[in-house]
Amino acid sequence: MSQTPSLPSRRSVLGGAVAATFALGAGTATATTAAAAERTRPSWPTDFPLPNGFRPEGIAIGSGPYAYMGSLADGSVRRADLRTGEGRTVLAGATGGAATGLKLDRDGLLYISGGVSGSIRVLDTRTNRLTATYQPTTAGFVNDVILYGDRAWFTNSHAPVLYTVPRGKRKDGLRSVPLGGEWEQAPTGISVNGIETTPDGRALIIVNSPIGKLFRVDPKTGHATNITLKGAADVVNGDGLVRVDNTLYVVQNRLNLITVFDLDAGARTATLRRSITDPRFDVPTTAARLGNRLYLVNARFTTPPTPETTYNAVSVPLR
Repeated sequence: MSQTPSLPSRRSVLGGAVAATFALGAGTATATTAAAAERTRPSWPTDFPLPNGFRPEGIAIGSGPYAYMGSLADGSVRRADLRTGEGRTVLAGATGGAATGLKLDRDGLLYISGGVSGSIRVLDTRTNRLTATYQPTTAGFVNDVILYGDRAWFTNSHAPVLYTVPRGKRKDGLRSVPLGGEWEQAPTGISVNGIETTPDGRALIIVNSPIGKLFRVDPKTGHATNITLKGAADVVNGDGLVRVDNTLYVVQNRLNLITVFDLDAGARTATLRRSITDPRFDVPTTAARLGNRLYLVNARFTTPPTPETTYNAVSVPLR
């Protein structure tokens, strides 16, 4: 996700339990999408408006036909019914707040990156009440989040570090994992942005937006290894990441483009398959999948934000 024109979980327990843990911890990915595909009807809207001035950045979808979208303007969260496009606010915003990356767990807990506020929040979508709030001591831009194993993992776009917090009702606290190895940190502005998991469930994938590289990260040590791109020079402006089995979708926000790669099991290489673009894209930042569609929010970073600026979300077929 991006913040300014310069730009936009540790999900596993390693070892022999990795595969089983990942199957449980990957959130809503594989088990629910087959059923979701049946529920994603052609008559559902593929373009629906958001409130003026909302400034969307993140989007998350669970197994049901509802999308949760976060606001850069004030940190509020909105829920939209994908069958109709109608929505309502489920978490009120506040001055200085922001909601960027979002991920919805199967227990109804929504994990929220706080952007410039530097916060991490957990919202119970069954009651629309916050169940936990974390404030990392490292100043920065808490950008995106993924669910991995028994924890949620967050990127910090202004510092070479990942944060991880427990999923569910556990309260064992916030941890920080510094990025090392081949990681390249920009001296200023945005570096790490979106985050995903490898197909084999043993590591994380992160994107460095300004240099356009993907990295494989060992969640135990933070050691980062450059992922070799085949058929593409880079993924500059890479923002949200979505993985479906061995296919990785990279949203390149200011290019109004989704680049689609085939990954090997360990995500050592990413081979270009195709690209997706659409005239309705207006700096899309993050994406979420339901059935045979990918839903994106248009952040419109090239349009000066005002209380009257219009915003929307769109969907494209996975094909």
